[in-house]
Amino acid sequence: MSRVNANSNVPDTCSTTEAAQRLGMAVRSVQLMVDRGELQAWKTPGGHRRILRSSLDAWLANRGGSATATAPTPAQPRLATPGRPMTLLLIEDSVHFQNLISLVVKRELPEAELHIASDGIAGLALAGRLEPDVLLIDILLPGIDGAALITSLRSHPQFARSRLLVITALDEAQRAPYQFALEGVPVVHKTELVTQLPRLLAEAAAAFAA
Repeated sequence: MSRVNANSNVPDTCSTTEAAQRLGMAVRSVQLMVDRGELQAWKTPGGHRRILRSSLDAWLANRGGSATATAPTPAQPRLATPGRPMTLLLIEDSVHFQNLISLVVKRELPEAELHIASDGIAGLALAGRLEPDVLLIDILLPGIDGAALITSLRSHPQFARSRLLVITALDEAQRAPYQFALEGVPVVHKTELVTQLPRLLAEAAAAFAA
């Protein structure tokens, strides 16, 4: 049972399920956030996590108030404009891979515009604003469940014309729990970015130019 704040009669802890609902994430993503120290929590004698609401509020405050508040707002469909540059959005938390992918994109698509978001929530907001031609997304992201993000983007009419590419450090067996979101989506292992990403970028560029 959650502890109660004597001043407000509101529980000052919540379950991982409650936290996941508030953040718009999978329960497993919240558990990983606890393990990484992003959320403060303790365990009951039965082994259940109880997350401090103060740490949840602080995490949300650092990201603009709430997970849902930063979701993309409806926008007018972006019309194809002759001569406009191809737009790519990379959602990746590793600075190393941000730099590596930036180098590959600059080499393969020198005229393209590449935008980078370091967490899923910021990436979702940026995607809503940019409506990019290509979305490159890591599965494991801080701030949001990567599989849920991918599924949401694939099903949203606003991103129907965006080409989706998934990048990951997970091997095929480790990707099994995310297979529902990855069906039919090109997946590039991070160790093969330099060899596989150029071909996928070339295909995206050809579709953009068509």
